[in-house]
Amino acid sequence: MRQDRWGKRIAYFISPHGFGHAARASAVMRAVHEREPTLHFDIFTTIPPWFFEDSLVGPFTCHEVVTDVGLIQKTPLHADLAETVKRLNRFIPFEKERIDQLAGKVNRLKCGLVVCDIAPMGIAVARRAGIASLLVENFTWDWVYEEYEETHGGLRRYADYLGELFSQADYHVQTEPVCTPKSVDLIVPPVSRRPRRSKKEVRQLLDIPNGGRMVLVTMGGVPEDYSGLKGLSLPKDVFVVIPGAAGFLQREGNLITLPHRSQFFHPDLVSAADTVVGKVGYSTLAEVYHGGVPFGFIRRSNFRESDILSAYIEDHMSGLPVDEGSFRTGKWISSVPRLLKLPRNQPNGPNGAMQIAEFVCRLLGNPARSFC
Repeated sequence: MRQDRWGKRIAYFISPHGFGHAARASAVMRAVHEREPTLHFDIFTTIPPWFFEDSLVGPFTCHEVVTDVGLIQKTPLHADLAETVKRLNRFIPFEKERIDQLAGKVNRLKCGLVVCDIAPMGIAVARRAGIASLLVENFTWDWVYEEYEETHGGLRRYADYLGELFSQADYHVQTEPVCTPKSVDLIVPPVSRRPRRSKKEVRQLLDIPNGGRMVLVTMGGVPEDYSGLKGLSLPKDVFVVIPGAAGFLQREGNLITLPHRSQFFHPDLVSAADTVVGKVGYSTLAEVYHGGVPFGFIRRSNFRESDILSAYIEDHMSGLPVDEGSFRTGKWISSVPRLLKLPRNQPNGPNGAMQIAEFVCRLLGNPARSFC
């Protein structure tokens, strides 16, 4: 059921699996705000509010709600499947009282649409509230869980439950690289937040001299042990920058470490780099794609999205695979000269965030539901 009344608010249910879904959602919300600056987003997630404060310019409110389990991560490259199953046991099926409560909340807020990336709880809430739902994804959890059925058979019932729920979204947008292409309302190029500072300004703030080569090492915001990278023997003109590796900005020779939240917006760091080395995750791939920077990408073993993303890099971007073992030991440094010789590849198409924003505004610009 869909209501005819629409308010100037949109509810956004975001998976807290890493920061990639929040980054993609932020790119979409900012693009919508550029069209409708007064539109208010109600963000339902456990991602810390500062992430959205750093990414958005228009009005929003964060509501701390566990919207999704996804996969529990031991490290940026490895999941804890046993713990994932335990948490799914407590989370699914959704409690009727919880869905009723959230549906009442989005109705009281007068939200006119519920967008989900890729938290399926939002679809259930939208159906209960009588509000249209929009699913934005490049994969869904039912597809991910299918990979682990042989070793963790308990995931089958969750895959079935979530697959049915995902299919109930009123509107469906897929963002490249798409893992399971379907008949959907819209398919868009990679979606990423856009840089705000120039390459020159970022390098000056990092105190990287003219002629210096900047290597950005990033694991997508998931905590990682970078101790093995300290003490590396770096060429004099190569500067390695690692966000999330220190409590404050530190510099040891040519190694620059930053706190997880700093004055440096992650897309700015990507755009300022000569090459990026890190986990092949959606938001990092999208930022590197739009920055045109060579990517030394580390695949995640036993995570099927990683193969799709890696193939996309090889087909559409400039990059080289980096072995996880060599990353741990620091031997990946020997690949830096090859990465630095790779050309920058400018993207062929627009940022998909703009197309999704246009789609959202068309939805809400329907004469019966006009405000955008």
